[in-house]
Formats: sequence, C-alpha cells, structure tokens
Amino acid sequence: MTTYAHSTAAVDPADPAHASALEVAGRLLSLLGETTTEPRPDTQLEALTLAVAADLPVLLWGEPGVGKTAALTQLAASLELPLTTVIASVHEPSDFSGLPVVGDDPAVQGVPMAPPDWAVRLVRAGRGLLFLDELSTAPPAVQAALLRLVLERRIGALRLPPGVRIVAAANPRASAADGWELSPPLANRFVHLPWAHDHDVVVRGLGGTWPRATLPRLDAEKLPEAVAHARRAVCGLLSARPGLVHRLPTGETRRGGAWPSPRSWESTLRLIAFATAAGSSREVLSLLVRGAVGDGPGLELLASLDRMDLPDPEELLVDPAGAALPERGDLRQAVLDGVVAAVRKRPERSRWDAAWALLVRAVETGAPDLVVVPATTLAALRREDWDVPASIERLTGVVSLSRQADHVAARTAVAAKARR
Repeated sequence: MTTYAHSTAAVDPADPAHASALEVAGRLLSLLGETTTEPRPDTQLEALTLAVAADLPVLLWGEPGVGKTAALTQLAASLELPLTTVIASVHEPSDFSGLPVVGDDPAVQGVPMAPPDWAVRLVRAGRGLLFLDELSTAPPAVQAALLRLVLERRIGALRLPPGVRIVAAANPRASAADGWELSPPLANRFVHLPWAHDHDVVVRGLGGTWPRATLPRLDAEKLPEAVAHARRAVCGLLSARPGLVHRLPTGETRRGGAWPSPRSWESTLRLIAFATAAGSSREVLSLLVRGAVGDGPGLELLASLDRMDLPDPEELLVDPAGAALPERGDLRQAVLDGVVAAVRKRPERSRWDAAWALLVRAVETGAPDLVVVPATTLAALRREDWDVPASIERLTGVVSLSRQADHVAARTAVAAKARR
C-alpha cells in the first residue's frame, strides 16, 4: 500500500527552494512571454494599419501558423485597443443578428433583438478591435448574418461605436478546417490582404523583438489635396473604363476575394486618400488597391495613377534639353508616346525637331530600346519640306532613323498620290 508523507514544517513562499513546480514553470513562461517591439519597415503591416486607420474592414488571408492572430494581438496592444476575438464558425447566425427577447406586450412593443455579451462590452468601452477569426470556416448561414455587422456595424438592435475597428482572418479553403468559400456579398465588404511570414521578422521576433504596429501619420496640410487626388484617380479610370464599375467574377473562388463594385471603389478611393496623406510607398498602395477591387482593376488604377504624375508633353517640347524623364521603363515609354501623340495632334516643324531632341535625351539617360517605337512613329509624321534634324545622327545604332524617315516620307507621298 502506497503512503504519502505530508510535511508540517512552515513553508516560505518567497523561498525558491520551496516553490512548487507549477510556480517555477509559471515564472519561466513569464520570461518567455517578455518581448519588446521596434520600428521596422513592413509593407503588409503598414497596409494593415492604414486600412484600420481608414476604418475599413480588413480580411487577412494566410496559411495556418503564419502569425495572423499574433499580428492582430500585437496591433491591438500597440494601438491600446481592447481586443475582442470571435470565432465565427462556432457561433449561430442569431449570435450576430441578435436573439429575440419577448417583452410584456410584443404586439405593442415588438420583439427586440438582444446583442451578444461581447458586443455589449465593445459598446461600453466605446473603442476596440473586433477580430473575426477563422472566417473561411463559417457556414453560409453565419456568413449571411455577418453582412450587417461588417458593413453597418450592427448586431441586433445595437450599433458598434465609431471607435471600433473590424479585422478578420481566414485560411485558404484548401488549408482551412472544413472550409467554405466566402459569399460574394461578404467578400465585397472587405479589403483583402495576403499575409505571409517574413523570415527575418520571425527570427528577430523569436529572439524577443517584433515589429511595432503604429497608425500612419497623416499630413494635415495634404488632406484636401489627398481627397482631390483620390477622386480624380478613381473617377478618371471609371470614366474611361465603365465596364470596371461593377464586375462580378464568374468563378466561385474569385467571387470570394476582391472584385470591383461601387462599394469597393468607394473603399479604394478612401484608401488612396489615406495613403496619399500618409506618404505611403507604392508597394503599400498596391496591396491596398488590389485588395479592394482585385488584381486586374487594381493594376489598371495603379497605372492610371502613375500616368497622372507624368510630366506634361507640351512642357517637355518647350525644353527638351532640360526634360526630367521617369526612371521606370514603362513610365518613360508612356511619356515618349505622349510627346509623339502631341506632335501628331499639332504637327509643326519646331515641335517635330523638339521631339527628336527629347528622344536623344531619352537614349542618353535610359534604355535605348524604349526609343524605337516612338521614333518610328515620329518619323512617319515628317512632312516633305522638313529636313531630317542632325540630332537623329546621335541615335544611330538604335534604329536607322535618317533612312527610315526618308523611306516613310516617300511611301507617304506615293500613297497620297494614289488616293488622289
């Protein structure tokens, strides 16, 4: 028979020698949990904080274990916001639409919809970060109940205060436990951000130092300019491409991601304004724009934004020698094409010569192959009484422009006579 001896001697809790095994384990766990943060460039974290600042619901997509939940926990701590985590898949639809509560006289007072306790706590706090985790495991009925929460911030008869931000996380269907595709109405309410681990961040974080999440600093003097810039960009693109205003994807998987609609374009406009006021990088803006309206429309908008910042072709024709051309090849090509188009619109000998001088400058300061197409087009604009400028000789080796200009002029003259 086993017997157990009990010591009757007095035990000092402060004496390490007499601490229980669990107390020692607790101290070790406490030491392991002691971490610090540091400012560190992180594109995906900056995109997340900017979308949170813009008060738009964000959905982080990533494989299990890449740190989505940890990032949200650290974000809430950095912003000093109480974190409320709700696992959508373990709730019933009534948990988000509200539970009916029958009063004394339902025929007169109606039946109010009581909100869950976590929503009441958020309202009492007046601020907080609502984290909807494992969203891709929520069945369609629960997703439908989430629509009003995500868009209108309403749960039953309760409305969440403006100080509450909503962020969700999901695993791709292939790696989600009993996963579902998101319904198009729910997906269209989020800014979708891919979330992947960064090797250096993980290694340094396991060493005790993680990146610090901070809200972007908005330049108060740039706010009106940022709004005007965002409206000009979105409205300019949609005026030229009306088919992009609303385009529901055909595939079920793509419908569960970002796609263009009037709602998501409004979110995009807000994101551009915030990114402009914060001076965010193009990489951050690209993540946000594509996360709101999808890759195709987002890339078209980014290209449109790039063109908005290009120099005026007329100003370049006035002073080609002092022209500052973009470094990026696609933008430089767009500038040169714009200059040629300006000459075609108003063909004059001086403007034609200035365009050639600009092409020479482009060859001297960048990739020569970008000049070939605009040079060929410019050569075709030559009139019979226009001498080939001496500057073309400096382009020898890129294309044989002198002879090509003569040949094009000859063919143009023959074609004109044949038409007559």
